[in-house]
Amino acid sequence: MIIGIDDTDSRKGMCTTYLCAVLVDELKKYGFGEVSTPGLVRLNPCVPFKTRGNGAVSFEIEISVEKERKEKEVKEVVKARVSELSELSEEETNPGVVFIDDRALNVIGGEKRENDSEEMLKNFYENAVREVLTIEDAYELISNLHFDYFGLKNKRGIIGALAAASFLVLQKSKPNYYDFTYELMAYRRKERWGTSRFIDEASVWKADKATYPITWDTVDRGEEKIVFAPHSPCPVLFGIRGDSVDAIYKAYEFIHAEPVERKMLFVTNQGTDFHLIKLEDAKETLQDYHSYILDGMVSSNPQTIEGGHVVFSISLSEKVSGSIECIAYEPTKGFRAIIRKLRVGDEITVFGSLKKKTLNLEKIEIRELNPVTERNPKCEKCGRTMKSAGRLQGYRCKRCGTYSADKDKVIVDRGIEEGLYEVPPVARRHISKPLVRMRMRMEGVNKEIHPSR
Repeated sequence: MIIGIDDTDSRKGMCTTYLCAVLVDELKKYGFGEVSTPGLVRLNPCVPFKTRGNGAVSFEIEISVEKERKEKEVKEVVKARVSELSELSEEETNPGVVFIDDRALNVIGGEKRENDSEEMLKNFYENAVREVLTIEDAYELISNLHFDYFGLKNKRGIIGALAAASFLVLQKSKPNYYDFTYELMAYRRKERWGTSRFIDEASVWKADKATYPITWDTVDRGEEKIVFAPHSPCPVLFGIRGDSVDAIYKAYEFIHAEPVERKMLFVTNQGTDFHLIKLEDAKETLQDYHSYILDGMVSSNPQTIEGGHVVFSISLSEKVSGSIECIAYEPTKGFRAIIRKLRVGDEITVFGSLKKKTLNLEKIEIRELNPVTERNPKCEKCGRTMKSAGRLQGYRCKRCGTYSADKDKVIVDRGIEEGLYEVPPVARRHISKPLVRMRMRMEGVNKEIHPSR
């Protein structure tokens, strides 16, 4: 039986991964059956009703004897813990649980199917990461596939619970179909929740040095900060992300911190860029609360606005007509220095999430720099720079009286290289793929990659 859970936390506390870890340990302790490595699915990162990281969890329990009775008991344990540990007093917390029992799994995995149930789960998972789904969407699929479910309050967590359960079904049937990574979560003792975390920072830097780039986003070298520990009053002490389980546990052994209550390894879609949509049809339109990869040409030079944010516009390729404004927010720190060097005529690809018709940048690829810039012409007699003679009236040297109708076009050193750039770890979303992962998977591809550390 596969169990998916979501929306048990709030901005003030709890963490759905912690509840999952408690359940996995408890079910193992009481001998209900073998429990799998749980899954952690990051859903659409820009939906307006998310709590913090918009993560849902799932795990599989294999019950070998007295299936019907044991499955019922497992469900009761899960319902009890979700009811007990969820932040039910918070308005935005609406827990949901989905159960996919062995009978349903056999239908999904069978060769003869009345409907393509696996394809339905695939579509639901992918849409939960890339689109904005409703509870009705989840109810419809649950009804069609005859899944059991449980929810509290408005039950909105059923969306994420079903997506996380679907992810595990797909991982089970097609292990390498989706890109995936791992995260090892360490959890605080309950009496320390809400207090300052004690983590020896020097040990974290040693862990990073010993295991990067197989582990990543543990520290931010540019900002000289550790970034693998949250700042919220949740139960998480820290999380180590990476591509290798061995490297993650190696990093864990380096770290000195306050005593942990428990730890749990998750297989996850973090660091995969699975939320990004590449438009293939010219008829498709851009929608708020979606994340895109867009090709275009810089159509206005970057400007720094109030708050330290940097904005510019691009004219989109023929696949998507019109133009769009892009923004690098202040928390992206040094990434803004790259954006400020863009100029009109640069051919680029932008990666990010759309909100209020503005793309929040996560990455950028500079495909071709425009080496030509225009400047006021110089006087051929004295060498001084000419001044504007008035709107649409050309340029004139006040000293010599010489005249030029147009600006000079000159080749300049842009002070930036072509290639891929990213926001720093301190500003990276959970689901965004670090460029160092792209480097490890792009052998033979002629692209310069500039990872942010």
